Amino acid sequence: MKKEVIISIVNLKKSFGENEVLKGINLAVHKGENVVILGRSGSGKSVAIKCIVGLVSTDEGEITVFDTEITKLNNTELNAIRSKIGFMFQNGALYDSMSVRQNLAFTLKHHTNDLKEATIESQIMEALSNVGLEAAVDQMPAELSGGMRKRIALARTLIIQPEIILYDEPTSGLDTITSREISELILSVQKKYKTTSIIITHDMSCAKLTGNRIMILKEGIIYAEGKYHQLEKSSDTWVRSFFN
Repeated sequence: MKKEVIISIVNLKKSFGENEVLKGINLAVHKGENVVILGRSGSGKSVAIKCIVGLVSTDEGEITVFDTEITKLNNTELNAIRSKIGFMFQNGALYDSMSVRQNLAFTLKHHTNDLKEATIESQIMEALSNVGLEAAVDQMPAELSGGMRKRIALARTLIIQPEIILYDEPTSGLDTITSREISELILSVQKKYKTTSIIITHDMSCAKLTGNRIMILKEGIIYAEGKYHQLEKSSDTWVRSFFN
């Protein structure tokens, strides 16, 4: 059976001034799949996923999400697509002046109108339950550890019940044990909610644990792709260097 393609990128190009970051990216992500994108710093990994949600405009190419070509949409149409996409930023991007409860409520109200307070509270606690942090509901971001901030950021992503989640370095800055816990959370979210995800990471343990497929960016294109164990044994020394 042919798998349904949820995200399709064809010949995506993006430059910043004289710097050609993406030189023709081609990528298809199937329903329920976790795709990991690897690459050296500055290779354009984060730029690629920001193009998917329209945070960065494209120079050339097509990006199709849920069978809709997003580069031709106006803001209203683009926001309708964004409502189905969760974006977990590298730094968590929590509002420091708001408690955990207020951070999650703000996101929920922004995406869904006319919710009753009891429904909002229920969805907040469900999202926190998914990441094991119900007890942190009244804490401020400054009171949270790095790992807790990542978990709350994931809870805030989950609260809108997205069909797609884009993870930008979800384990960066974390110790080995906490990184594994976040990676296991990503897997549990995929299993529970059948999400389709792209995961940008430098963390090879995260890539191995979470990725159904691995893509490696080099010089603005997808240079290699496959399963972790296939790429680990690649005859290409540059590809293999990621796994040493």
